[in-house]
Amino acid sequence: MFVSKHGDDADPGTRGAPVKTLQRAIRLAATGGGTGAAPTRRVYACGGSFEEAVSLPSGVELWGGRSCDDGDWSFGGQNQLTTIAPPVGIPLRVIAGEDATSTIFGVRIVAAEASASDGKSSIVMILSQEAKAKVVSSEIVAANGKDGEPGENAPRVRAKDGMVGTDGADACTAEFSTGALSAVTVCDDGTASTGGYGGDGGIDFGGDGALGLPEPASNPQSRGLGGNGAGMTPCQDGEEGVKGTDGGRAAGAVGPGRLGIDGWVGVRGEDGKKGGIGQGGGGGGGSKGRGNMVACRVGGPQGGAAGGSGGSGGCGGLGGKGGGYGGASVGIIALQGSVLTLQSSGVTTGNGGRGGVGGTGQPGGEGAAFGQGGVHPYNAMWMACNGGFGGDGGRGGDAGGGAGGPSFGIASIGATVTLALDAVVNHGKGGDGGLAGNAADGDEEGKGEPATQTFWQRFDAPEPGPPR
Repeated sequence: MFVSKHGDDADPGTRGAPVKTLQRAIRLAATGGGTGAAPTRRVYACGGSFEEAVSLPSGVELWGGRSCDDGDWSFGGQNQLTTIAPPVGIPLRVIAGEDATSTIFGVRIVAAEASASDGKSSIVMILSQEAKAKVVSSEIVAANGKDGEPGENAPRVRAKDGMVGTDGADACTAEFSTGALSAVTVCDDGTASTGGYGGDGGIDFGGDGALGLPEPASNPQSRGLGGNGAGMTPCQDGEEGVKGTDGGRAAGAVGPGRLGIDGWVGVRGEDGKKGGIGQGGGGGGGSKGRGNMVACRVGGPQGGAAGGSGGSGGCGGLGGKGGGYGGASVGIIALQGSVLTLQSSGVTTGNGGRGGVGGTGQPGGEGAAFGQGGVHPYNAMWMACNGGFGGDGGRGGDAGGGAGGPSFGIASIGATVTLALDAVVNHGKGGDGGLAGNAADGDEEGKGEPATQTFWQRFDAPEPGPPR
């Protein structure tokens, strides 16, 4: 079958009436055109540029660089190669078909920048599983990979703040004064911070304030404890709650990526961890109605003042999202079981893209103020105690940077690759890894791994699955 830029896909694909597109000619050569004729399995293409992505079944041969002006269709030499250069997509895929080898001769295959399906990589040619191809007197050219996209920043506005504690009731207003109710903050993820309720006000002694929640697993400074109620001595204020743990800095992307039907896929940076919720402040201790010298008025309520509740803690900030991987520049990818031979041909790749910067974390919410303890109208010594401040929420973690994009002349996984002595493979440079969120130049913590560059990269084959 014959193909020329000046042909017509409605024509039969003969020398005198060539088709216009490579894919149409390949289909006719693979099937016989539906006329009942035996498949020719060979395509002759004029020199010139074809802006189309092509799928070539194994066993169908593509002979480019034909000199067509004089109708001779002979090979016009290296200066008249057939160029396959689509603006998007993988320019050439060899797909498994007949158990035969596709000879690709006299073509120049060019991948545009960021033309692969990930929108970042430039990949020229892919041999699908079990496909077979022999590339002769041809040129394979990949463009540079695109830099990875930065990870999404968490909101800059701080996370939800705590709720202010409730004031306790005054003495001499009830026979028994119930402690102030807890202040509660419920965060978007369903976690809650609860200020300790205030201690009850009694006649001869006050109740203890409650512990602020959630109590951290390790609390060596005894934060968030409720204050003791009054007895022989006055009450105590509740303790301030513990600040939530900060998310820290996430790890940068590590690993060579993986090969598949869409080409090469890299590794993103790790997402930042969510900040911890602040502990609620402890409730203030309650007091008593009978003081050493002065008590409530005779005939009136005798209960003491109630303690104020602790303020609830702030919510933890959200983590940033990991930086995207840099795009790759790859000449040929050979997948499992495929067979590739490169002879009298050249492969040239560009540089890989830099990994994307990690996103920044969100500030934690502020812990809220305490509720005040009630007062004794006739004896200031026996006023109730205040709750504790709620702890601030922890800051959300900054995300790790994405891995850099590699530059591989050939990348294979479980494939057979043969490079003849006259095959030339030139590669560019691998991209640097992206910085973590909020990291300065030179700060290696959380930075993505830089990519490698090589003429031929062999990827590890996946482990076989369990027997069926």
